[in-house]
Amino acid sequence: QVQPVESGGGLVQAGGSLSVSCTTSGRTSSNYWMAWFRQAPGKEREFVAAISWSGGRTYYSDSVKGRFTISRDNAKNTVYLQMNSLKPEDTAVYYCAAKTGGFYSRSYYYTDYDYWGQGTQVTVSS
Repeated sequence: QVQPVESGGGLVQAGGSLSVSCTTSGRTSSNYWMAWFRQAPGKEREFVAAISWSGGRTYYSDSVKGRFTISRDNAKNTVYLQMNSLKPEDTAVYYCAAKTGGFYSRSYYYTDYDYWGQGTQVTVSS
């Protein structure tokens, strides 16, 4: 199994940029799909982006498409989420997740993922 650990959250003004990282320990993460989810207070955990083990396939939610970029460096067991043009509604705890197998329609939901990090807070001020 893998253990994701997020880092890099913080406070940023609207329109700004921020990058969060997820480093995995345990078994190599190269055979896992990696994803970012986020959860705002009082809301369900929602899908943000996912990336295949090779990095050749990525998926984004409509709300972040064109603004966020997911990438990975398997040599470093690290996944990145570059967030640009941030909006106050992007404020949430961002979680890194890992899963085996392929990416299906159910993979847009947190229930399809096996391993989770503890989360990192991203706050966007208006």
